[in-house]
Amino acid sequence: MMKYIVMYSSKYGSTQKYAKWIGEALSCEVKDIREISSGMLQKYDVVIHGGSLYAGGVSGMKQLVKLYPVISDKKLILFTCGLADPTSSQNIMHIENGVAKAVSKDMYDNMKQFHFRGGIDYSRLSLIHKMMMWMLCQTMKKKGYNNLSDEDKLMLDTYGKQIDFSDKSTIKLLVDYATTYRT
Repeated sequence: MMKYIVMYSSKYGSTQKYAKWIGEALSCEVKDIREISSGMLQKYDVVIHGGSLYAGGVSGMKQLVKLYPVISDKKLILFTCGLADPTSSQNIMHIENGVAKAVSKDMYDNMKQFHFRGGIDYSRLSLIHKMMMWMLCQTMKKKGYNNLSDEDKLMLDTYGKQIDFSDKSTIKLLVDYATTYRT
């Protein structure tokens, strides 16, 4: 029987929510990556890490890279969670290019990636994240509303509010992949 672990790095809770959903689906342990040591991972066959997307980076990647020598023989799955629409091939390419820059080629080739859409609650953002979102929206406004993509229009329309795109049904592909034998 395959043994799974789901690790995550989440600042505002969307990635943690997906990690818990995946953990429930796989009936496995779910832990914040800060609680993980390399010795703990030996007993697992499948290691799943979820990280939040911030300015092109994935939270928890530095820790995952440090753990990689111990888990390089495991089935490795990465999932990301952010505001970007994960059904957009352009968004996926941007996310995966960022991941490729953060890890070795061997690690990149050894991991399967899945991308989920989370949410945002502006009232909970740190000052730095509030400023980043404000600057992003100012840049979009300069382009003119009618020149924006539907995704950017949605970003402007919901600026300063709370919105949640989380969808539990989207974890199915990841769970199906995790439960298949590695080739």
